[in-house]
Amino acid sequence: MEVVIKSDYEEMCRAAAHVVADILNTKPDAVLGLATGSTPLGVYKELVRLHQEEGIDFSQVTTFNLDEYVGLSINDSQSYHHFMHENFFKHVNIPVQNIYIPSGTTRNYQAFCQWYEHRIEECGGIDVQILGIGTDGHIAFNEPTSSLSSRTRLKTLEKQTINDNARFFENRDDVPIYAITMGVGTILEAKQIVLLASGKSKATVVAASVEGPVTSMITASALQMHPSTLFFVDEEAGSELKMREYYDWVQEKKPDSPQA
Repeated sequence: MEVVIKSDYEEMCRAAAHVVADILNTKPDAVLGLATGSTPLGVYKELVRLHQEEGIDFSQVTTFNLDEYVGLSINDSQSYHHFMHENFFKHVNIPVQNIYIPSGTTRNYQAFCQWYEHRIEECGGIDVQILGIGTDGHIAFNEPTSSLSSRTRLKTLEKQTINDNARFFENRDDVPIYAITMGVGTILEAKQIVLLASGKSKATVVAASVEGPVTSMITASALQMHPSTLFFVDEEAGSELKMREYYDWVQEKKPDSPQA
């Protein structure tokens, strides 16, 4: 695991976006795992800029989103289908047939989740997975106590997650209580993982995920077991890291130093 601490949100997002761009430059048909939420927005903004101003090509790319609320149609303004279209897909040249987002309205969730897992395998697996982190340390919608070997499935959201996401809805009661989400085990199979965390509210769970024990109570801690994970954090999100001096030292000695 490599921890990269940047001065602010914008610098953090630019650095993370360039990791994705570097992968596309070496593998134009890469498979990207995408996250929603406010934190990845800066990454998508930079990727759009790289596409429009510097010619980064997405025409051979395939994407799989982490999750979707159950009960929201693809046209609902709070659906992750809508989020991804408005903030990323309509600004780049990914073929529509190469875009996969879990269905929140399928009539057979178990069958759909099995198909989603199979489709990821058919496409060769995810080359780079973008993640955010919840205030309780969850990744995707893998709430505390989720199995660290879990697969794509229907998940009941924890009250804290519903409270955190209520700001995107007119009323708290409008927040769905179920979601389809990739599992922790699914995420860990990505070849590269890029996690982003910004702000003081994420400082405690960032420190616990990076430096604490691996535990299902903080599903992001499972990334300690992944061979190629980059934690991009800003100063506030990294403020409780005990090994801060070492993480800065690793970055100072790059590019010749091995990945941490």
